[in-house]
Amino acid sequence: MRAGRITVSTRAFEVVDVPTPNAGAGQVRIKVGAAGVCLSDVHFLEGILSPGYLIGDCVTLGHEVAGTVDQIGAGVTTSAIGDRIVVIAGERNDAAQVTTMGFDYDGGWAEYVVTKAELVATIPDSLPFEQAAIIPDAVSTPWAAITSTAHVQPGEKVAVFGVGGLGIHAVQLLKIMGATVIAIDPREDARANALARGADFAFAPDDPELKNHRGLHAAFDFAGVSAVRKQGLSMLGEQGRLVIVGIANEPIVIPNDMAFTYMRTQIMGHYGSEAHHVVELIELAASGRLDLSHSISEIVPLENAADALDKLANKVGNPIRIVLKP
Repeated sequence: MRAGRITVSTRAFEVVDVPTPNAGAGQVRIKVGAAGVCLSDVHFLEGILSPGYLIGDCVTLGHEVAGTVDQIGAGVTTSAIGDRIVVIAGERNDAAQVTTMGFDYDGGWAEYVVTKAELVATIPDSLPFEQAAIIPDAVSTPWAAITSTAHVQPGEKVAVFGVGGLGIHAVQLLKIMGATVIAIDPREDARANALARGADFAFAPDDPELKNHRGLHAAFDFAGVSAVRKQGLSMLGEQGRLVIVGIANEPIVIPNDMAFTYMRTQIMGHYGSEAHHVVELIELAASGRLDLSHSISEIVPLENAADALDKLANKVGNPIRIVLKP
């Protein structure tokens, strides 16, 4: 089969022929219907991110995957041939370490991918693979950050810094929860998109109007920019939470410890999501409350995965999510 693989030691990426995997005991094989291209994949290629638990030097990328179960391993009773599913993007290995598909083990930029049977969630026929594929990260990561880390409540006032692939979904999800949402992004088209997706306000980071929106309950850094953290902290109210999701690979600096302690501000880190977050989002999408149809910027053949990475890295067309089709 064809697969998009990266050699970690050289950060070289290529779509190549590899053996088609078979489902072992407790596993299912998925015929991939769609796989998302994430900024984390770009960061992996650039050397900003590295796998923590990969065995070997090569891995198939892809941690956002939807498709059809086409082979079932011994002992599996929870899946059937033909099930339409999404794949949960992470698991704990035998040493209880949290590992991520497409980084620590082979992902779904391929014609087929094998995963543990408990790491799939069924999707309805009404949800296209292209939209379903992005749920396990682009949508579930902000959902988990909002609900399980920040514990945002209805009526709270929240800022979302960076309204690209993850942040735009945070805007939608916060509005579903009943929060007041301020979208902050230097790109005019991104701000316009945020307003179209439900944001109450949208500003450039240097807009003087932002001074009238201090006292926030929470702020989310989806940009992975150190300056965002400083600005976010300055806008928080008493016991406000700054949740860092974007990765800058730099120290986190508290500009003023007096203000930080006096206001009892919190800085919280967030990574990924859990299976129940994915299931909740599938239900929201199936009910029509969550519309992901505007999130798919382009559908690209797997063979052109390198071009998709380049487009995302250079923000060609300012994509939300580019999706690969084998």
